[in-house]
Amino acid sequence: MKVLLVGGGGREHAIAWAVKKSPRCEKLYAAPGNAGIAELAECVDISVMDADSLVSFAKEKEIDFCIVAPDDPLAAGVADAFLDAGIKTFGPRKNAAIIEASKAFSKDLMKKYNIPCAASETFDDADKALDYLKTLEAPYVLKADGLALGKGVLICMTFEEAEAGIKEIMVDKKFGDAGDRVVIEEFMTGREVSVLCFSDGKTILPMTSAQDHKRAGDGDTGLNTGGMGTFSPSPFYTDEIAKFCEENVYQRTISAMASEGREFKGVLFCGLMLTEKGPRVLEFNARFGDPEAQVVIPRMKNDMLDVMEACVDGTLDKINLEFDDGAAVCVMLASDGYPVSYKKGFEITGLEKFDEDQGYFAFHSGTKFAEKEELVNGMVSKKKVVVTNGGRVLGVTARGANLKEARANAYKATEWVSFENKYMRNDIGKAIDDE
Repeated sequence: MKVLLVGGGGREHAIAWAVKKSPRCEKLYAAPGNAGIAELAECVDISVMDADSLVSFAKEKEIDFCIVAPDDPLAAGVADAFLDAGIKTFGPRKNAAIIEASKAFSKDLMKKYNIPCAASETFDDADKALDYLKTLEAPYVLKADGLALGKGVLICMTFEEAEAGIKEIMVDKKFGDAGDRVVIEEFMTGREVSVLCFSDGKTILPMTSAQDHKRAGDGDTGLNTGGMGTFSPSPFYTDEIAKFCEENVYQRTISAMASEGREFKGVLFCGLMLTEKGPRVLEFNARFGDPEAQVVIPRMKNDMLDVMEACVDGTLDKINLEFDDGAAVCVMLASDGYPVSYKKGFEITGLEKFDEDQGYFAFHSGTKFAEKEELVNGMVSKKKVVVTNGGRVLGVTARGANLKEARANAYKATEWVSFENKYMRNDIGKAIDDE
């Protein structure tokens, strides 16, 4: 089977690793890929948003199966373009990906179908949003309606902060058109858990749980990021909670989307808050999480292509989804200054020390190749090196028999990697040690 993977981040590297392991994968292409994915696939310089070029390439190479992994192309209908061209494709159509692309849509869906979530109201007028804020008590949760790279959520501890947040989102347009509408949501407290579910439009198979760390700094301080690290499984996601969520969140959501004429085939990401009153949905995404994929996928026992194809074919009920009994922890190595401003282009060393057979992975998020000049026997020669090319650079992931062991292994592995302006949180999964 010839496979085309659309995307170029850490999530896509983890997917590429799993797909490449399948004996059914004859050839793997990635558009555009990155320096890590290039070790597994032939990378082609096509933008994830260029549907026409992607479809043309797929036809030229006689691609059998496409995987559209990131949020933006799914929201823009890139999966539709492949499917309409008769190419088997994993990833929801645009009319289903709206569950992530519009927070207002997802909130309305949850209200209509009684899916447990935080109370909320949606506004397209900044003044009316401010008037509503005055009826609430702090803290406040503000969400830009559209896609904002995981950074469009503001937690405001005072009215003044919330007022400034409304201006930032709706007036100053910090997140562009994503801020045309704002969702003001009830502030909830509890443990956060992420559960990714495979779906074929009717059957849903939940994967093992994970927990992400969004804030840039230790102790959950600083700005929201795309994710600074994660661990799997969550010790707080009990069998009882899983049963409740499978019935009242996951299956109910997939059935609701079908009822709305928006059949969802792909991965439904469910961000949950485990409150005193029970689990509540924080958000839905229409794809693998990043960096959740980097800890969930290495623990999956199944052939990834088998499961993805079952999602497309509507035969997911024939799959017995299995994960190992151990654990995994991912620590993101970022460029200092992320998520605001940072320099890139620095050489990365130490990647050769990772041994996947021993449970150590370096999933590339923001990397590329560059040429480096060096003097050899008095002659100048050039060699290809890997350099930083983003805010989040590498997802250093390690497995272990349990969460404490996996965490210790992951932080040990972060010491193997060096690059100028390397930054990371030092408390990913620390709650494990505190319990």
